[in-house]
Amino acid sequence: YMSEGGKIAVTKGRQPKYTVKDTVFRDMFSDKKYLIQLYQALHPDDKAITKDDLDIVTLQSILMNGIYNDLGFMVRGNQLMILVEAQSTWSANIIVRSLIYLMSTYQDYFTNNKIQLYGSKKADMPKPELYVIYTGEKEHHPDVLSLKDEFFPDTDCCIDAKVKIIYLSDSDDIINQYIGFCRVFNEQVALHGRTLTAAKEIIRICRDRNLLTEYLSEREKEVEDIMLTLFDQEKIWNIERDNIRAAALADGISQGISQGISQGAAEKEQNMIVGMLKENVNINTIAKVAQMTVEQVAAIGKKAAVL
Repeated sequence: YMSEGGKIAVTKGRQPKYTVKDTVFRDMFSDKKYLIQLYQALHPDDKAITKDDLDIVTLQSILMNGIYNDLGFMVRGNQLMILVEAQSTWSANIIVRSLIYLMSTYQDYFTNNKIQLYGSKKADMPKPELYVIYTGEKEHHPDVLSLKDEFFPDTDCCIDAKVKIIYLSDSDDIINQYIGFCRVFNEQVALHGRTLTAAKEIIRICRDRNLLTEYLSEREKEVEDIMLTLFDQEKIWNIERDNIRAAALADGISQGISQGISQGAAEKEQNMIVGMLKENVNINTIAKVAQMTVEQVAAIGKKAAVL
């Protein structure tokens, strides 16, 4: 589109959320052994909870076009719906995204349970709880982020939503261990770059500090592979993204540049997956990196005739 100064402004297409920290978060809490620890950290008074009481309802991505969140799960059937995001950069938009994820998860819930919203009967729906695990410093940030207070202060707003923000504390629960892991990750990448040395040091230091020790011990090789794959693919993605933007600008086309970048990004994402398959990267690792199902990855591989 044209900016006020008459220059071509490019709006980025949606980039895949490929980061080691996000991938570890989603992978770890897809295992109910760790999910129940997360729930117990959020609800320490609930001593009767079991793994069977928890059902994962995280929104799944389909390439670049779907809405997907970090973690969503139901507690005791339809009693409680908990959505959790992990965030390293502060933004008031956290609450807007959380609200979108909540509505999308509710929509799936209503569809899966064949609940009619246009009938006269009041719909049964789980109580929502929204959380953000913030891995940065607390500084002046609030403990609760309110949609009304942030975006419509001093007005009579017809809607509000509140997200509880969780910061690093003295507890050794799994939430604080994850925040500690993120900080070790940042420190070691700053020291060693996105390298094998950094990957090995991250795992070693986290073990020494008792940060996600059980998870990292169980999946050391897999987590290391995920790190190295993401390190390499991030470089490739950044190069390709810049090439797409440069090509669009070189054409001097103001209309449709954003769409072109988005389409190009989607193609590059599929090419990235095909490239990993050709390099014999484990399909389960690819699925976790791409935040897709194994079946979706396999379908891309079959279409490209590499599986």
